Amino acid sequence: MTGDLGYSLSPAIRRVASRFRLIGWISFWIQVISGVIATLLFASALLGIQSMNESAAAGGGLFLASFGLIAVYVGAFWAFRYTRFSRRMQTTNPDLRPRPKDATKIINNGLIISLIGMGLALLGAGAISGTLLIKVISQPQQNVVIGQGALRRFVEPLDVFIVQASINTLMAHFAAIVSSLLLARTVNRQ
Repeated sequence: MTGDLGYSLSPAIRRVASRFRLIGWISFWIQVISGVIATLLFASALLGIQSMNESAAAGGGLFLASFGLIAVYVGAFWAFRYTRFSRRMQTTNPDLRPRPKDATKIINNGLIISLIGMGLALLGAGAISGTLLIKVISQPQQNVVIGQGALRRFVEPLDVFIVQASINTLMAHFAAIVSSLLLARTVNRQ
């Protein structure tokens, strides 16, 4: 990697840049795939729910989980920024190359995005699972024939879709946090 003036990148810079590129792409794709699956699960559950009154999607659980899902997409954008940062690190012009302080700053921002998103998703998942717990506890314990109105108290398959969507959202945030920590470790070693 020799530039116009014969200047080449040090092995340490090349190593850090390649880690930013690799980890950025892996994190990006994990977050995008998990986010799309979670979005589809949320959408199918919400479209199939007959009544929002006694559904697992009712209340603040879905609201918080939705913001956690939005944070997944913001985190995916941030992981993509890691790959662009890698390109900037590989420039042969030392004046255009980002400083180590810039690497630390971009990693910290990615970590904050993922931690906030994971916190929102955890609160949402807790509220959703609490709603499901109430539905399970309120079900009759014996085989009793009940009217149509009481059927909404039972746990439905669509309620489980919402739980799975929350788990996918948490998995995406976990992958982003691990990615940021790996990058921080790489930068601190240099």
